[in-house]
Amino acid sequence: MKGKSSMADQSRHDAWQAGDNYEAYMGRWSRQLAPRFVDWLGAASGLDWLEIGCGTGALSAAILAHCNPRSLVSIDSSEGFVATARAKVPDPRVEFRRGDAGALDLPAASRDVIASALVLNFLPDKPKALAEMKRVARPGGTIGFYVWDYPGGGMELMRAFWSAAAALDPAAGELSEDRRFPYCTQDGLVRLARDAGLQRVDSTAIAVPTVFRDFEDYWRPFTLGAGPAPGYCASLAPQAQQRLRKRLQAELPRSPDGSIALEARAWAIKASAG
Repeated sequence: MKGKSSMADQSRHDAWQAGDNYEAYMGRWSRQLAPRFVDWLGAASGLDWLEIGCGTGALSAAILAHCNPRSLVSIDSSEGFVATARAKVPDPRVEFRRGDAGALDLPAASRDVIASALVLNFLPDKPKALAEMKRVARPGGTIGFYVWDYPGGGMELMRAFWSAAAALDPAAGELSEDRRFPYCTQDGLVRLARDAGLQRVDSTAIAVPTVFRDFEDYWRPFTLGAGPAPGYCASLAPQAQQRLRKRLQAELPRSPDGSIALEARAWAIKASAG
């Protein structure tokens, strides 16, 4: 199978505009993860929150449902995601807006809790983004984030996809998240937080089951183009895509009822702004 990718243009597969397509691919699993994350953060009620990278609103909804915030500002660089989140989370306490994590349009020391879900690894300048979070946080405020455990194989649905893709197209291996985001380990993320000057850094693993009712439930989101793996899949010629589909269909584990039971694991970080 002829590859259509290289290290130089790997980010072009990060197609994030289609909020509904991302919801089918990853949003349904991040919605399971988000409540566990905010429970672990343990923030008091009545606080002012900022969310970096709202996506389709999974973490936004969890904050509103579990943390009783006084206010929540949720930003994302994708207008498509902002529109999807606004439609899915119609709560007067939250304001969804387009924004840049590296240049936050908020006053210094104006938010009690700053949280980010599954986005830090995609930010082009992570130290700058963390510095902005620290600037906007009030003294003693909480900064928390989580990303998938790509290097440790924590995203089994992605690892299965890239393993099959690389067997057919060796260049595909360069696009896999474990190659692109090798620092998404417990030690790597703790070090990133400490290097940003955050205090009392804590970390934990959070895992959720990802059960697909059948192979089509697993496969279809990869054809929609929202995210690195779906972006790669959607870029393939029809015959190449079918070869990838057949290989995955043969390799994925099946339960007697035809369902596919995998796991998704993330590393979470929480710290004090100082």
